Amino acid sequence: MKMIFKIARTELWNLFFSPVAWFLTLIFVVICAVFYTGSLEMMANFQDSFMRTNPSFKGFGSLTKSIFMGQGQQGFIGNIFNNLYLFIPLLTMGLINREFNNGTVKLLYSSPVKLSQIVWGKYLAIMGYNLLLMSIMAGFMIIGAFSIKNIDVGHLCAGIIAFYLVVCAYTAIGMFMSSITNYQIVAAIATFILLFVLQRIGGLWQEYDFVRDLTWFLSIEGRAYRMLKGLITTRDVMYYALITYMFVTFSYLSLLHGRELVSRGKKAVRYLTVFLSVMVAGYLTSRPGYIGYWDGTRDQANTIAEKTQSILKNMQDEPLEVTLYTNLLDPGMGFRRTRPDKRNDYIWNFWDQYVRFKPNIKFNYVLYYDVMDGDNGIYKRMPGMSLDSIAREYAKMFETNINRYLPPKEIRKKIDLQPEMLRAVMQLKYKGKTIFLRNYEDPNYWPGQDHVAAALKRLSNDTIPKIYATTGNLERDIYKTGEREFFGYSIKKLSRMALINHGFEFDSLNLNFQNIPADASALVLADPKVVLNDTVTERLKQFINTGGNLLILGEPGKQYVLNPLVKQVGVSLMPGTLVQISKNETPDKITPYLTMDHSWLLKENKSFSQGIRTFFQKGDSVKALHPGATALSFVDSSFTVSRLMVTGPKGLVWAKAGRLVTDSAAPVFVASEGDYKSDSFTVALALSRQYEKKEQRITIVGDADFMSSLRGGTHGFGNNYLSWLNYESFPITLEIIPATDTLLIISLRAAQIQKIILLWILPAAVLVLGSVILLRRKRQ
Repeated sequence: MKMIFKIARTELWNLFFSPVAWFLTLIFVVICAVFYTGSLEMMANFQDSFMRTNPSFKGFGSLTKSIFMGQGQQGFIGNIFNNLYLFIPLLTMGLINREFNNGTVKLLYSSPVKLSQIVWGKYLAIMGYNLLLMSIMAGFMIIGAFSIKNIDVGHLCAGIIAFYLVVCAYTAIGMFMSSITNYQIVAAIATFILLFVLQRIGGLWQEYDFVRDLTWFLSIEGRAYRMLKGLITTRDVMYYALITYMFVTFSYLSLLHGRELVSRGKKAVRYLTVFLSVMVAGYLTSRPGYIGYWDGTRDQANTIAEKTQSILKNMQDEPLEVTLYTNLLDPGMGFRRTRPDKRNDYIWNFWDQYVRFKPNIKFNYVLYYDVMDGDNGIYKRMPGMSLDSIAREYAKMFETNINRYLPPKEIRKKIDLQPEMLRAVMQLKYKGKTIFLRNYEDPNYWPGQDHVAAALKRLSNDTIPKIYATTGNLERDIYKTGEREFFGYSIKKLSRMALINHGFEFDSLNLNFQNIPADASALVLADPKVVLNDTVTERLKQFINTGGNLLILGEPGKQYVLNPLVKQVGVSLMPGTLVQISKNETPDKITPYLTMDHSWLLKENKSFSQGIRTFFQKGDSVKALHPGATALSFVDSSFTVSRLMVTGPKGLVWAKAGRLVTDSAAPVFVASEGDYKSDSFTVALALSRQYEKKEQRITIVGDADFMSSLRGGTHGFGNNYLSWLNYESFPITLEIIPATDTLLIISLRAAQIQKIILLWILPAAVLVLGSVILLRRKRQ
C-alpha cells in the first residue's frame, strides 16, 4: 500500500508540472464561475426588482435547486456534468501511454514494483486531482451558502458526492483508453466516444428484456441526475465504484498483456471474467430490500410522505402485485409512455420510491391490442383493413414485435378493460383484492403519490367510503357529462381530480324506491328541482335523525324544494339570488370569502388549513367563485354551526328577490320589489353534533354549480366537504414541507462584484499560479 501512495504522489507531482493539468483546472474554474454567477446575478436582479416594486413578495422557490441543481440537467452542477466529458479525455489521454512514448515502460516491467501497484498508484493520483476539482466546486457552494438564506446543505452534499463519483468513473475509463494505444490523441478521442456511448446506451435496445437491464445498468447518465435530485443510494454508489473498478482492472490487464505472451482467447476470457463479476456484483447490490437510501434534501423531496410509508408498513410482508396493461392501439398517449422500451423508466422513476419501503412488489406486464366496442374511428383511418392487420401496421410503425401482443379474444378472457377505455392502466392486487391505478392524459401522465396512497389504503383497509348521490328528483347527475352535471367531479376516470381516483366509491340512489343503504358514508342531495314527496322526505329525515352525514346543495329559485328538509337542522335557504356587480362577470357570479372556521375544518389537510391561515395572518383573503347562489340562514339547534363561505363588505353583494336577468344591463337594487341587503351573507355552512359514538356532520351550500364538470377550479372545496364528511379518511392529504432557502441575503451589487471576482480575478490567479510553477519547473 505504501508503494501505491508513493507512485500516486510522484504521478500527482508530475501531473501539476505539466501544462495540461493547469489548463484543465483553469477551464474548470471558468465553467464553474460562468454557471454559478450567471444564475446568481439573474436571481439577484429579480429579487432586487421585486423587493422594490412588489410589497407582497416573500421569496422564490428553493434557490438551492434553481441555482445549483436546476430542473433536469440545468443549474450549476447539471451544466458541469453536461461539459465534463469534453475535457476529461485531455486529462487522461497520456496517463499510461506516456510511459510507452518515453520508453519507460520497459523499466516498469522490469522493476520489482507490481503492475497492479503501478496502475492503482496512477489512478489514485487522478483521484487526487479529482478531489481538487471537487474542492473548486465546494468553494463555489460555500460562497453560495453566504449568499442564499438557509441554503440546503444536504442537497449540496448529494451533488458533490454525485460529481466525485462520476468524475472518478470518467477518469477510470480514460485511463483504460490510454493503456490500449500509444497515441494520446487517439486515447482522447476514444475516451470521448466511449463516454458518449455510455451516456446514451441506456436508451438502446430497451424493447428486449435481458438487453434492457444490461444497457440500463451500463448507462452512466441517469444515476447522476437522480443523485442531483438529492437522493444517494448504495445501488448508485456501488454502480460507480464497480464501473471504476472494472476499467482500472481493464487497464491492469492491458499492461499485463503487453508483458505476457497470451492468446487472444485467454485475453478475452480475462476481460469477460472481470465484466461478468462486475455485472453480478451490480445485480446483487441493486436488489430491493438490500439498498440503502439517503435523501439529502431538507424537504425530503425524494422520499414518499410518512402517511404513504405508514400504509405500506401496514401491508406488512404480504406481497403486492402490480400488473401494467398496455394497449398497442391505446387512443391516448398510453402506449408511448408504457411500451416495453419504457419499462426501466416506469420502474426506476415511478415505482422505485415505493419499492424502497416495500421491496416485495412484483411487477407484471400484459401487452395486447383491442378497440372499444362500437368505436369505428380506427377503421375509418385505415379503411378496408381488419383489426389484426391494423395492429400489425401499428407494430411496424412503433418498431415493436406484434407476436408479443395478445389479440382481443385472449385479453378479454383474462380481464375486461372496456370500463377503463382500453387505456394503459395498472392493476394492483393484494390479498386477493384488486384496484385500478390510472394514468392521466396530461404532461405528468403518471398518478401522483396521493393517488397511489389512496389505492394502497383501499387495498389494505376493509372500510371504503361509499358516497351515494340521490336521483329521481332531477338532481345533478354523477353519470351525465354535461357541464352542469357532476361526472367530472366524481367518477370521471381520466380526471386526476375526480374523487373516484382518490379512494372514493360512488353510486346513485333513487329515494322514491330505495332506502338509504347502511354502508353509506355520506349522501349527496344536489339541486333537486321538484318538490320532494313524503317518501323521499321521510327517508332523508330518518337518515339525519340516525346520525347520517349529508351534503346538501341548493340553487336560487328552488329554495322551496329544500327548505322543508333543512329546517329540521335549523337552516333555511333565503329567498332570492345573490348579486355581485363586477366588470368582467355576469351579476349572478359571486365570490364569497373563506372563513377562519373553514381553515379549521380539516385537521389532516395541513397544507390547505395552514395555507389559508397564513393568508389571513398576512391580512390577505381567499375567495371562491360561486355562479348562482342563494344565502343561508340558521338558528340555534342541536348542531354546532360553522360558517365556511361568507360574502364581503355590506353592499358589495345583495339579494335580488325577483327573476335575475344576467344577459342585459346590470340589475338595480329595488327594496320595494323585495330586494334586500345584509352585512354579510352566508353561502356555505358546516353542522356537527355528537350522535351516539360518532360525530354527525352535515354540509349545506347555497350553490351546486361550483361542483359541476364545468367548474374544475372549485372542485377542491367540494373535496374538502366530502373529506370532512368522511372523517378525512380520503382523499389522502400529504404534508408538503415548504422551502426555506427562498431569498438571497446579498444585494444585486454584491452579486455583480462576486461575478467580477469569480469570473475574472480567480481564473487570472489560477493562470498566474500555474505559469509560475511551470516556469520554475522548466528552469530547474
